Amino acid sequence: MDLQGSEAVKPYTQHTSFKTVIDRENILANHYNFSAVPNGIFLDREGKIRLIKQGFKVTDSTHLAAVQQLIDGTLTQVDLGFVNISGETKSLAKQLAETKFKLACKYLKNEMKDMALQELDEALLLDPENKLIRKQRWHIRFPEKFTPTVDFAWQDIQMAKEKAEEAARCDAEGCLIPGRHN
Repeated sequence: MDLQGSEAVKPYTQHTSFKTVIDRENILANHYNFSAVPNGIFLDREGKIRLIKQGFKVTDSTHLAAVQQLIDGTLTQVDLGFVNISGETKSLAKQLAETKFKLACKYLKNEMKDMALQELDEALLLDPENKLIRKQRWHIRFPEKFTPTVDFAWQDIQMAKEKAEEAARCDAEGCLIPGRHN
């Protein structure tokens, strides 16, 4: 999943031997409760999931070896650690955050970047632990930190900065939403 579409993902998948599909609607992330990217879901020819991994990286030799073993048929199932797939009903806040994320996708597709950012900002207020929302906001605001390579050190600093700012806006009564007044 990437709001910027398949072009943003190509540099990370161009040297792989397996087909890569983009989840433009964020359906799989919502279904499997992914809160970060990238993710890997590998299916066999019959559509059965053989590997699923939040945080899958084509640069991780363990991840690539697991995929190669699936392709070669030396393994039929791989467990690289997983995410919450409990099927629990999501809170109304998380459902609304997902809806706002989808709306942001539509806005961005129509080149309405400011509207997309507004929806993503509001989605993050509803689901502050969702790194997928957070990183999509960063990618729009700071594209140079993602292209031609991802600056992970910058992301760590940005995360700490934002978490500190968010903590300063919250108290026992709740959190102040930036730009809104009582």
